[in-house]
Amino acid sequence: MSAAFRMIVRAPGGPEAIQRQELDTLPEPGPGEVRIRNTAIGLNFIDVYHRSGLYPLPYPAGLGREAAGVIDAMGPDVTGWSSGDRVGYLFAASGTYATHSLASAATLIPLPDSIEDSLAAATMLKGLTAWMLIEKCARVKRGQVVLVHAAAGGVGSIVVQWLEAIQAVAIGHAGNPEKAKRVHALGASHALFCPFDTLASEVRALTGGAGVAAVLDGVGKDSWQASLDSLARRGVMVTYGNASGPVPPVAPLELSRRGSLVLTRPTLGDFVVDPDERRDGADKLFSMLASQAIRVDIGQRYALADAAEAHRALEARRTIGSTILLP
Repeated sequence: MSAAFRMIVRAPGGPEAIQRQELDTLPEPGPGEVRIRNTAIGLNFIDVYHRSGLYPLPYPAGLGREAAGVIDAMGPDVTGWSSGDRVGYLFAASGTYATHSLASAATLIPLPDSIEDSLAAATMLKGLTAWMLIEKCARVKRGQVVLVHAAAGGVGSIVVQWLEAIQAVAIGHAGNPEKAKRVHALGASHALFCPFDTLASEVRALTGGAGVAAVLDGVGKDSWQASLDSLARRGVMVTYGNASGPVPPVAPLELSRRGSLVLTRPTLGDFVVDPDERRDGADKLFSMLASQAIRVDIGQRYALADAAEAHRALEARRTIGSTILLP
């Protein structure tokens, strides 16, 4: 067996807090669990929150929320799966930044032949997040106009394409002209890169003063005011990330004053607990990918042992598209 290891943090901190821990023996699956030999691991901004302590974990802790690989051992009471099956999975308790991880068999997602392991690892968490934001939270309908922040990023780039695939109108906002060009190439109806303090006025100009039906905002504090100012009457504010820090407290009366806005702060875990709902989301995502209605650019590939460098690039917003770690 080649060297087995995982990447952990012993206490919250910067990228330098990520350490390699050798595994002298492979973890053994318990009842209802399988062991997966990871072939590709997804990198997501929530990993930064766990590492930094914004979303605290019991430390020392493993990092990582998604991966793809092959089942190589099964615990008692596991049915419907076999060693050698290709699977994707989310939310492994011990983290996915590892050569081998344990996961509940009930949470596995079978990978169709049309989806490579690297593509699955790069898209499952982000793609299911896009499905959640569009279909479950904002409930976007054909023809509605939606503002998408960080539209060149991992989630944003999928959201833009998904919106256009269902014939909604995506206004994508990005951090610089180069990223805005990418957003335009993804099919966004409009691609902006203006400062946040002028964003709402540009959005209003594009919508004849009406504003947008929904804002999908993973940036957080820096974009908060622009997001609220961009919404139409009875618009839906979906804040799902804190790339620039947590959003400030908001009084419910502020939502009323702005036109009976709806505010939600979802987390994907609450939308994939039910196996049928999780499978529905995965089926829709894989169908979009297979038909190429959604194209995912794996812009960066790092060795698993170089996870700290991957975190530095992600936090500095030097990444484009998705990033994966390779054991």
